[in-house]
Amino acid sequence: MEIRTISGRSVSAIGLGGMPMSIEGRPDEARSLSTIHAALDAGITLIDTADAYHLYADDVGHNEELVARALRSYGAASADVLVATKGGHLRPGDGSWTLNGRPEYLKNAAKASAHRLGVDAIGLYQFHRPDPSVPYADSVGALRDLLDEGVIAMAGISNATIDQIDEANAVLGGRLASVQNQFSPAFRSSLAELEHCAELGIAFLPWSPLGGIGRAAEMGETHSAFQSVARSHGVSPQQIALAWELALAPVVIAIPGASRPTSVQDSAQASTVKLTTDEMTALSIV
Repeated sequence: MEIRTISGRSVSAIGLGGMPMSIEGRPDEARSLSTIHAALDAGITLIDTADAYHLYADDVGHNEELVARALRSYGAASADVLVATKGGHLRPGDGSWTLNGRPEYLKNAAKASAHRLGVDAIGLYQFHRPDPSVPYADSVGALRDLLDEGVIAMAGISNATIDQIDEANAVLGGRLASVQNQFSPAFRSSLAELEHCAELGIAFLPWSPLGGIGRAAEMGETHSAFQSVARSHGVSPQQIALAWELALAPVVIAIPGASRPTSVQDSAQASTVKLTTDEMTALSIV
C-alpha cells in the first residue's frame, strides 16, 4: 500500500469512508465490522467518519461507535490507524441535514466524538460544512482552540472554497492539515481546491471519490475512458478512478465508502496501479 502524509502523519493513500455502514441501507453490524477489518487487513490506515453518519435521531455517532468497536476487536494491530471524524453537519433523523457551526457547539461535539471513539485526542477533526449563519473564522477558531487544548491532534475542513482554505489556514496559524471536498470522475468542480492544497502541502481527501453511494458500481458504464483503461490493466474501473485521483497530486488521499469486504479490498489495490501520461490525459478529459 502506498503511503502518504497528513501533516507529517503517515497514512495509506487509500482510506475507508464509513458513511455507507451507518445511513440508509446500512448492513448489519457483523458485516460492517468485517468490512472495517478487511480494510485493515489490506493495509488501510485511515478511516473517515463523522458524528452525522447515522440514520435515526437517537443514534448520533453510530459510525464513530462502530469504528471504535471494530478497532478494539481488531486488537493492537490497529494502533497505527488514523481516525478522522467531523462535526457541524447534523441529521435530525428525518432524512434532512442541518448545520451548526457555532464554536461552543463544535467544541462540545468534538469532545462527544472523542468519547464515542474512546480516545483522549481525536487524530484528525474536520469542520464538516460551513454554516452561513456563523462567521467562518469563528467556526474554525473552535478547531484552533481544540488543537491548543489537546482535544484534537490535527484540524481540517470540509466542503471548502479556496478562500475558505486560506482563511482556515490563517486562523489555525498554518496548521490546517486537510481539506475534504467532493471530487470524482463525475464531479470535478473541486479540482481548483485540490490544486491549491497541492501548492500548500495540505492533504486533500476526496469524498465520494467513486461518484457516491449507488453510483460506484456504474463507473464503467458512465465513464467509458475509465472502463477502457481498466480493461488494459486488468482491473476494475473503480480502481482506475482512484488511481487517477491519486496521480493528480501527492497530497490526494482517496476515501471511498464501503459496506462490503470485497469492495474495500478492491479499492485498496488502487494505489498499486500506475497510469501512463497518455492514460492520465484521456481520463482527465471531461
